[in-house]
Amino acid sequence: MTVQSKDVSTGSNRTERDYPMMETNLEIIAYPASAGGIHTRVLEAGKGQETVFFLHGVGARADRWRRNLPVVAAAGYRCMAIDLPGHGFARKGVSFNYSVPGYADFVQTFLNENGIGDCHLVGTSMGAHILSTLCCRNRSRVRSLTLIGATGLFPIGAQARERIAARISDVSREGIGRKLAAVVYDSTLVTEAMREEEWRINNSPGAIDSFRLLAAYFRNGLDGDAVGKGLIAQAAGLKHLIVWGEEDRSVPIDIGRSFAAEMNSSLVSIPRTAHIPYWEAPETFNATLLRFLGSL
Repeated sequence: MTVQSKDVSTGSNRTERDYPMMETNLEIIAYPASAGGIHTRVLEAGKGQETVFFLHGVGARADRWRRNLPVVAAAGYRCMAIDLPGHGFARKGVSFNYSVPGYADFVQTFLNENGIGDCHLVGTSMGAHILSTLCCRNRSRVRSLTLIGATGLFPIGAQARERIAARISDVSREGIGRKLAAVVYDSTLVTEAMREEEWRINNSPGAIDSFRLLAAYFRNGLDGDAVGKGLIAQAAGLKHLIVWGEEDRSVPIDIGRSFAAEMNSSLVSIPRTAHIPYWEAPETFNATLLRFLGSL
């Protein structure tokens, strides 16, 4: 039976600038790695027995989690984030299957080849879609699943897919600036240095081909890989957390509410944040995630 979900607001009205970073003695290390012969980059913090694996969304990279990794690691976890192929410092170009199933294969191979067993999965946007797919394929590998502004829960239709594909394909300076402004509630948080770095990385050798192929997948294949029904079928036994920015314009919060209702679950909404609440309000998000992990 489907029940009506309730938003569990953090009660905070502040943006990231009001939150001092949690002081820890832990540092993030960065190093190259590979999965199935495809190179990537890892950010890692902590040496806990349980691993928390973080995965970014389209056009981003592992660095988006720099405000979260050391804090969660300080609570006793080993925290890892990687660059997906076509993104950050991972392999770019035409020699990859740029689809959610293709990315799920890559993540599974990375976990296998790096000796990571069952772990806590934390994904945002398309990263949440990828980790949800992995969860549906191999539930025994998943200690818990945290979804943040997830795509791919329900089919969105051709018109919406075309709009997203057009944004993915636009890696001009202006397009990058618009995309960064769209994922935050307070656009003044996006600095010129951020825009410049994002533009340089997303125009590095092979990146344009990667985004072209990824855009084609969004146009033609995304809805066929919707994963919501698979997660709902596992809801009773799946430890999960659903988090959304209240002002998310990329994946509206009503999608999260509908999914939470189908999961017979609750949605944690973070006020005055948009598509990347873990970056805009890290203290609130980190506390939310650690409460969830500590309850398992």
